[in-house]
Amino acid sequence: MAPNSLTDTNSPLSADQAKRVQQALTDLDASQCQWLSGYLAGLGAQAAAGTSQLAPATSTTLTVLYGSQTGNAEGVAELAAERAGAKGFDVKLTSMADAGKKTLKEVERLLVVVSTQGDGDPPDPALEFHELMMGRKAPKLAGLRFAVLGLGDTSYEHFCQTGKQFDARLAELGGESIHARTDCDVDYEEAAEVWIDEVLEALAADLATPPPAQAAEADASQSAQLRYSKKHPFLAEVLTSQPLNGRDSDKQTLHLELSLEESGLEYLPGDAVGVVPQNDPAHVDELIEMLKFDAESPLEEGRVLRDALLTDFEVTTLTRPFLQQWAEWSQAPELRRLLGEDARSELRDWLQGRHIIDVVEQFPVDGIDAAQFSAALRKLPPRLYSIASSQAAASDEVHLTVAVVRYATHGRARDGVTTSYLADRIEPGDRVPIYIDRNKQFKLPEDDEAPLIMIGPGTGVAPFRAFLQEREERGAGGDNWLFFGDRRFRSDFLYQSEWLRWRQHGLLTRLDVAFSRDQSDKVYVQDRLREQAETLYAWLEAGAYVYVCGDAEFMAPDVHQALRDVIREQGGHGEAGADDYLRQMQQEKRYQRDIY
Repeated sequence: MAPNSLTDTNSPLSADQAKRVQQALTDLDASQCQWLSGYLAGLGAQAAAGTSQLAPATSTTLTVLYGSQTGNAEGVAELAAERAGAKGFDVKLTSMADAGKKTLKEVERLLVVVSTQGDGDPPDPALEFHELMMGRKAPKLAGLRFAVLGLGDTSYEHFCQTGKQFDARLAELGGESIHARTDCDVDYEEAAEVWIDEVLEALAADLATPPPAQAAEADASQSAQLRYSKKHPFLAEVLTSQPLNGRDSDKQTLHLELSLEESGLEYLPGDAVGVVPQNDPAHVDELIEMLKFDAESPLEEGRVLRDALLTDFEVTTLTRPFLQQWAEWSQAPELRRLLGEDARSELRDWLQGRHIIDVVEQFPVDGIDAAQFSAALRKLPPRLYSIASSQAAASDEVHLTVAVVRYATHGRARDGVTTSYLADRIEPGDRVPIYIDRNKQFKLPEDDEAPLIMIGPGTGVAPFRAFLQEREERGAGGDNWLFFGDRRFRSDFLYQSEWLRWRQHGLLTRLDVAFSRDQSDKVYVQDRLREQAETLYAWLEAGAYVYVCGDAEFMAPDVHQALRDVIREQGGHGEAGADDYLRQMQQEKRYQRDIY
């Protein structure tokens, strides 16, 4: 360190203040330093005379920045902003969709909450900001104090990848982390609240005068307890459970109608219902028998093993933390090899179609008890289903479109946890624990005259039934175009009579369908997009909103590529120009995706 460097030992400044002043002085030349010394002397004279105009030595400004696909990260960011405001911070809550260099230019304190989707990708609204931050144009952030919370799913290889990238990049750009990054699994609420409280405590301790807490914090906490949530779900009566496929279909899709009467729950088209499921009792019993446990083995909080495995823990999906724990217990060379850095792609292939019970069977373990096993499991997460109704049309009901998952791999029959629960063990008159999951990133435009293009193969069509119900109730005049796809016209045309009625009455302006198994060459919705390229581009140029719902792994990328091709070919744009066109649509919220 240079002899004339400022530190907390040779000045009345704190270590952090000295560091920031030193960093600022480094960029000044001799004449600028001379001017600054005179300026500070003048301010000092004002202060001595009792007329100081200096701002407080440390401001209370805090920026909370979020990137959210389904609304979970946004919800955590809102909670962080609410609690920070209650403690006296001057909070600015910003979506990454609205963020740029200026957002971070003068920020002193930054909280980042961001989710990861698909194969380690940022959420759609964060794509452009992520590209900026990871590129050469990213701003220098000396003096920034930050903390990052990532949301993800440990069953995916690139768990919380986007959060990890932001955390590392903010440090590379000169920021100082005030709290270790927290990576949250699907059951994220408790970990997120701990992170919020610890980060705010660290920030308050960093201030010269900690901001006063406000009474609003208690009120906010109290109001939050009154809402139905995954921890406190509403028991909704099942009014209807109706098959949507024909008898000769090789798929099983259900239309469910649930009562919201006396719940006070409200939703908007584009929102989802969270269903709190139970595991299959037969699967739980097989797992307990294979582990040679007593089903009545006591666990914490007065629970017994079988009950806990039925309702509390994920007993099917494999996650890396579980595999690592099982490898430690079993000391199985093959499992330990698969978990090595050099076997990542092999592990990804090996995991396909395997569940926890397969690992227990293939790599036996002796000497662990029921409590140890349950501690290695993650909590059973709710499953989200896009709402297929408008509350304006069905005031005390909520409708769901559920594709029942059944398949066989590695010598075992497999069932989807929630879909088999709804299909096999729930009947009309039973009650299902649910809550409403807001999705602010997938919403109808405020302008009822705006045209809509809706792309939803299979159960991805569910929210568009809600969109059209809502537009019908509102008397919206905007044109509506639906692209629907499935396997066969005769057996898999979900809600066929409703689409045809809306088309006959003029609400549905255009309807294009793709049934992949009705001809030798498979045809998908992205093929229909290309066939209608000229008209499709004309709608885009006229300000149409594009919505995509469904499979994230194959459908959504293929549809995105088809849109790029249409824009490039019909609009005379290059590859980069087509990308810019779609980015602009995303910024204007005219291109929205609900993919999973």
